[in-house]
Amino acid sequence: MTGSAAPPYTSPHEVTAAWSSASDDRVVTVAVDAAGGDNAPAEVVLGVLRVASERLHVILVGDEEQVTPLLPAPHPHITLVHAPDVIGYDDEPAHAARDKTDSSIVVGLRLVREGRADAFVSAGNTGAVVAASVLHVRRLKGVSRPAICTIMPCMPAPIAFLDAGANAECRPEQLLQFAIMGQAFAQEVMGLHHPTVGLLSIGEEPSKGTPDVIEAHRLLVDDPRVRFHGNVEGRDIMNRAVDVVVTDGFTGNVALKTIEGTARAILHALRSTIDSSVSTKLAGLLLRADLLRLKAALDPEEYGGALLVGMNAPIVIAHGNSRATGIANAIRQGRRGVVSDLQPTIARELAQQLSRSGSIV
Repeated sequence: MTGSAAPPYTSPHEVTAAWSSASDDRVVTVAVDAAGGDNAPAEVVLGVLRVASERLHVILVGDEEQVTPLLPAPHPHITLVHAPDVIGYDDEPAHAARDKTDSSIVVGLRLVREGRADAFVSAGNTGAVVAASVLHVRRLKGVSRPAICTIMPCMPAPIAFLDAGANAECRPEQLLQFAIMGQAFAQEVMGLHHPTVGLLSIGEEPSKGTPDVIEAHRLLVDDPRVRFHGNVEGRDIMNRAVDVVVTDGFTGNVALKTIEGTARAILHALRSTIDSSVSTKLAGLLLRADLLRLKAALDPEEYGGALLVGMNAPIVIAHGNSRATGIANAIRQGRRGVVSDLQPTIARELAQQLSRSGSIV
């Protein structure tokens, strides 16, 4: 069984173009962490300049002394909000989210809570973004824990993959919620019709996996809201057996980084092979367009980042080494999260769960 029907090849440029040309013409305001990431603030500002427009207003949140020189003359669709402090990668996330009230992450999320911004984007400390989001933006009613849902580059088309690192350990009921939220993400943000869901395990059989995975499989089979394919193994992820892959945050983060590292190694080996002789260089020239499309398909920066699903507003966590392209696409994804029906769909699906159980799982 395979996931939703996909064209022979879906370019990430086509995906991000669909986000940026969403049919809803409302003006969306996205707060962007100018201090987050290895290449901040310069690459963050470049990314912002690429997308700020009549339909997309950006609030840059960071140290005025560092950010102002990087901006051209006053831009009609960019506002700067001063945030002198920074949450570093070495900071303990929960403490920093609570104590560093003048940091770019906390100030940006407060803008969302106050209604001054519709979404938030950061390439900074992932744990701090998750903790501060829960503290300031809050979860949707019925959500036990938010999950990091990433668009994973695959052939012939990307898939939704969660949790990518927000929750190292998960109960079976939480994996069920991830399936519901991931299915909504694939449908509302990625535009997949009737997406199918797979549970990552060590075998296809329902009896394979940890006790929590086995119980999660049972819950998924019994839940009519989920179009459940069954268990999938690690080798099935890139083969696109399903549209949505669900797992705990520890396993998901390891799998995601393993796949990204493997893709980079393969592309490097391919380039080395092409450069090895005159004949292979000539062959490379003939295949250049296709190879560039393959490189783009496997480049996570083309998709911008991951959405923290289950929150009251779209929170996009970009890659820590994002450059301007990744930041621009993360902002586009934030806009798509606002104009889509993602939040209402998740809220509606989880309301059914609350009405049956009478409590949050």
